[in-house]
Amino acid sequence: MELELRHLRTIRTIADAGSLTRAATALGLAQPALSAQLRRIERALGGTLFERGRYGVRATALGELVLERTRVVLPAVSDLQREAARFAHARREPERLRLGGTHGPLLGALVDRLADAAPDAAVTTSASWSERELAGQLAEGRLDFALAGTCGSAAPPGAEQLVWREIAVDPVLVMLADGHPLARDREIDLAALAGQEWACVPGDGCFADCFTAACARAGFSPRRMYETDTASCVHLVRVGRAVGLCRASFPATPGIAIRPVTGTPLVWRHLLGWHAAAQQPDTATTVLDQARSAHAGLVPPAHRVP
Repeated sequence: MELELRHLRTIRTIADAGSLTRAATALGLAQPALSAQLRRIERALGGTLFERGRYGVRATALGELVLERTRVVLPAVSDLQREAARFAHARREPERLRLGGTHGPLLGALVDRLADAAPDAAVTTSASWSERELAGQLAEGRLDFALAGTCGSAAPPGAEQLVWREIAVDPVLVMLADGHPLARDREIDLAALAGQEWACVPGDGCFADCFTAACARAGFSPRRMYETDTASCVHLVRVGRAVGLCRASFPATPGIAIRPVTGTPLVWRHLLGWHAAAQQPDTATTVLDQARSAHAGLVPPAHRVP
C-alpha cells in the first residue's frame, strides 16, 4: 500500500484524539475499521506507530517521527490547495458558475433565475445527498457555489475558509396521502402521528437526531424511517405506507397533502456556500440574491417561518 495524505490525516487525528475510539468518532468511522486502517498504515511504514494502553494510545518513536513530518506536510498541502484555488479563479472566465446542491427544487429555481440575471454565464450543476461532500468540493475548488442546509441552528459543513450565508429558514412539513384522516386538518400535531411510519430523503447532517428528539418531546418514538429518493418517498406517502417529511419548498404533488406541524418543532435553514478566496464579492452577492429570490418564488407565504 502506498502512503497517501488521508493516511497522514488519520495518524494526526489519532494522536490528537488520544484514543482510537475518539478518533473513530471524529473521522466518522467504526472503531474496527479505523483499527484495520491503522494496521495497514503501520505495515506500509514498517513499524508500530502507537502503543495501545488502558487509557488510550501513545505514539512510539516511529510514530513521533511520522507526526513531526505531518506537522510540515499537511499545512503545506492546505496552503497549496488555497493557492491553487486562487490561481484557478484568476484564470477562470468570470461567467463560469459551477453550482452544487442537495436534491430539491431550489437548485433548479436558482439556475432559472441566473439565466435572466446573468445570461452570459456558463452555468453547470451537480447534486449530492451529502452537505459534507458539497463543502469538500467547494474547499477543493471543484464547485463555485453550493446550496446546502442545516437542521435548526446547527453549524454549517466545511472548513474554515468557506463562507456560508443564510438564504431562508423553512418549517419542516409533513406529507400525507389525500385520503389520510388527518389530511383534512389545516395543521397537524406531531403526537397525532405517533403510530405512523415515516419517509424522507437521506443526508449526513443531524436531521435524523433532531426529528427523533422532536418525537420524544411529543411522547413517542418513530416506528420506522425510510430514507430514500424523492420519487420513492412520494410513492410511499401516496399509497399510505408512510408519512413524509419535506421542506416548505417541496412542490404541490397530486395525491399528496402537505401540512404544517403544530408549533413548528423542526426547521430547515437553507444556506449558500462558497470559497472565501475564490469568489469576487459582487459575484457572490448576485448568486445569493438570486438564491433568495428563487426560494421566495417556491415557498407559499403560509409555509414560511415568521
